[in-house]
Amino acid sequence: MRHGIQAPSRAAKIAVVLAVPVTVLTVSTGPAQAAAPADGVVYTLASGASGKCVEVTGASADNGALLVQTACAASALDQQFRAVARGSAFNLVNGGSGRCIDVPGASTVSGTQLQQWGCGDGGKTNQQWTFTPSATSGKYLVKSVATGLCVSDKDGSTAGNNPIVQETCSDVARMQWSFTSVSGSATPTVASDGTGRYRTVQAAIDAVPAGNGSQVVITIKPGTYREIVTVNKPYVTLQGLGSSPSDTLIVNNRSAYTHGTSGSYTALISARDAAATNLTFSNDLDESTVPSGAQAVALRLDGDRTTLTNVRILGDQDTLLVNDSARAYVKNSYVEGTVDFIFGGGTIVFHSCDIYEKRSTGGPVTAASTAAAKTYGFLFYKSRITGATNNTTTLGRPWRPDAQVLYRESTLSATIATGQPWTDMSSNSWKNARFLEYRNNGAGATTNANRPQLSDAQAANYTPQKYLAGGDGWNPAG
Repeated sequence: MRHGIQAPSRAAKIAVVLAVPVTVLTVSTGPAQAAAPADGVVYTLASGASGKCVEVTGASADNGALLVQTACAASALDQQFRAVARGSAFNLVNGGSGRCIDVPGASTVSGTQLQQWGCGDGGKTNQQWTFTPSATSGKYLVKSVATGLCVSDKDGSTAGNNPIVQETCSDVARMQWSFTSVSGSATPTVASDGTGRYRTVQAAIDAVPAGNGSQVVITIKPGTYREIVTVNKPYVTLQGLGSSPSDTLIVNNRSAYTHGTSGSYTALISARDAAATNLTFSNDLDESTVPSGAQAVALRLDGDRTTLTNVRILGDQDTLLVNDSARAYVKNSYVEGTVDFIFGGGTIVFHSCDIYEKRSTGGPVTAASTAAAKTYGFLFYKSRITGATNNTTTLGRPWRPDAQVLYRESTLSATIATGQPWTDMSSNSWKNARFLEYRNNGAGATTNANRPQLSDAQAANYTPQKYLAGGDGWNPAG
């Protein structure tokens, strides 16, 4: 952390045919039965009764188009559905239309045929589904959050174009669904070996129109992409195609010594409504190679309403910069570093994430610079804080005097310096900052005079939804 720097200065249906309203392009190396449906992965859904797949009638892109079953064809985009996490549930977004599987009018009538409808912000419960393992291995019951009814091949028919309906849940063949990850001849957007449409991630982003107004999914084949990436177009999603985020690596090694802290990033998300899933951002600077300025940002967030799911963000000092203009939601992800490795003046929620202090001598996880006029800064919600050694890691220090950080309902391991988990930074006292805890657990979650705690009444105003709502009601957490 370069303490002299002011906070603001740290500062064809598919393919990439960018005029199409929703651009989604996916590939995998072969058919693979998913261990469990996962966020960001594209699947076909096959009935346990018929073996046929869910499809949008006539490959329609219209709201209200009904769902039927037909012979499975993995390359048919109207049979492809991307799982998008919405809290503990999922949207199922059609690859051909970009619309969500929907219960018409949230009807609770058993036998109602399902349709597709625009997803909006993903918050409609009649478009949210939970996946429960069936007694039949490898199959799942798909249950509506709004109605409590399950997706079914009507009457268990084997006929083509048979309606897909909702029914009272029962673990029987017509309600048992296989989720098979998409394979076939589809071409990834980016592949460093030349098998994609572009060899670099930045080339694919550059191909998106400057005034882009609809979602574009840039799929990235597993591999290492040593480049600087700037997501400066709205509604762009970067999606790794590997079996885990470690398979797709975006990496560089710039440092504050050569570029200043805020300019040392490997990846910068500056546009609104951007997302990344199933990949890794890394800055692999060898600190011994620079005489000073060892700060090295892996990911810098400037854009509003960024969503990161199932990503890894790797670095040492100053790994993740969340600038004042940013709101971000990070779920089921991993961040590691050594000193002040999550820092900045923006608003960010880490939900069910793993945060790792990797230095044997420990260090502060956060260096928030929240402006005094801003209510919310950093929230670690139901996450896990671990480290290389015990009693060495601190929860944070204030880069600005009014820094705001809350660890809520999280597991704090023995790595936390329990007696004094908050520390001063320059002339900024941790006691004057807005540093808080609420209902944490684990060996590092003791309470004492150096650990301010929220009351139950106060906690109602410090939820993920409150942090992210802003003036437009953004609610990616569900």
